[in-house]
Amino acid sequence: MSQRVAVVGAGMVGLSTAWFLQEHGFHVTVYERHRVASGSSWGNAGWLTPALTAPLPEPAVLGYGVRAVGRPSSPVYLPVRPDPRLLRFLAGFARNSTSRRWGLGMRAYAPMNRGALAAFDELSAGGVESATHEAHPFVAGFRTLEDRAPIVQELEHIRDAGQDVKYDLLSGDEARVVEPSLSDAVGSAVLLHDQRYLDPPAFLAALAASFVTRGGRLIEGATVDRVSETARGAYVTTREPLDGQSGFDYVVLANGAWVGHLARRFGVRQPVQAGRGYSFSVTGDQLPQTPVYFPTQRVACTPISSPEGPRLRVAGMMEFRAPDAALDQRRIDAIVNATRPLLSGVDLDQRRDEWVGSRPCTADGLPLIGRTNAPAVFVAGGHGMWGIALGPLTGKLLAHRIASGTTPPELLAFDPLR
Repeated sequence: MSQRVAVVGAGMVGLSTAWFLQEHGFHVTVYERHRVASGSSWGNAGWLTPALTAPLPEPAVLGYGVRAVGRPSSPVYLPVRPDPRLLRFLAGFARNSTSRRWGLGMRAYAPMNRGALAAFDELSAGGVESATHEAHPFVAGFRTLEDRAPIVQELEHIRDAGQDVKYDLLSGDEARVVEPSLSDAVGSAVLLHDQRYLDPPAFLAALAASFVTRGGRLIEGATVDRVSETARGAYVTTREPLDGQSGFDYVVLANGAWVGHLARRFGVRQPVQAGRGYSFSVTGDQLPQTPVYFPTQRVACTPISSPEGPRLRVAGMMEFRAPDAALDQRRIDAIVNATRPLLSGVDLDQRRDEWVGSRPCTADGLPLIGRTNAPAVFVAGGHGMWGIALGPLTGKLLAHRIASGTTPPELLAFDPLR
């Protein structure tokens, strides 16, 4: 008889894990407290950028954070009075914000980055009817050569970690030939090759549809309050509208910034902090045709489709606050003010879909993927900004781990019990 698995969370990581578990013959039920992609997946920039996927803790981000306390306009925002749990996370983040720790983390990410895009191709070949798009070109814009230097150094460090990264250095005028929407304030740029992007809500809707068509059970509006280990597996306890317990052979916790609430009792001590990102969409006379990145301002721009025509999703901010806190309009204003001088032909005042979502961040910048101290309970979370890009490969590797009982080498550094 096929074994039964529950997956908690219907974002990119959770649905990808469920889909790949089906490839191994498991019967899978996905519980989602709201709707598919309603967490950090929905308003995400949707970048599939192995060249940029790296640990968040590093000296430059730490410096931003120190200067950001109490400044709503900063691209990295810390509240003036953080709570004890946040203080614990920040202390760990600071310890890991060294060049040496970043290098070790990057070497852990490199094998994942090499296989990330192929996992999307497997989903497409398996019937997920939503395309990824080639990001040609993918331009990162800067005001000055001095502003550009840190990302060039980071790209070289990523190469040193064993990952192939292709890029060209452009002047501001050369960049405007490639992407005419860049304003005259952009004085230099980096042109990245072999990257992709997608529209997260559309892709996840297609992934969920494929999962259900293949026999999966998707339960939306079901909050999982507790997971309990049993002699032969685990129970999932839900509140309204289900109000009950269901037994499974395995449970995968993939509920994003809330994963620690369920995983802590199974030995997962790494704090998972909400690093909240903001986004909105706009239109204009000259929208970028592919992704545009402003690293100094921490702003990501992605073209998306809507019933009314093309739009541009503008995303940014790393706000360390409670995951369910309300949207803070000051963060939207900060993104607008940072972006306005750098783009021309984009109407930043006629915004729609203003959104905040909680990325699940770990103190060492590495995700939590693998078994807990309960043999039947697994974790797939803590990807920070990279849950969209690494979600399918995470699901594929974790499904293999559950089915075979052996840990793929790519996951060794991401042990949830570390």
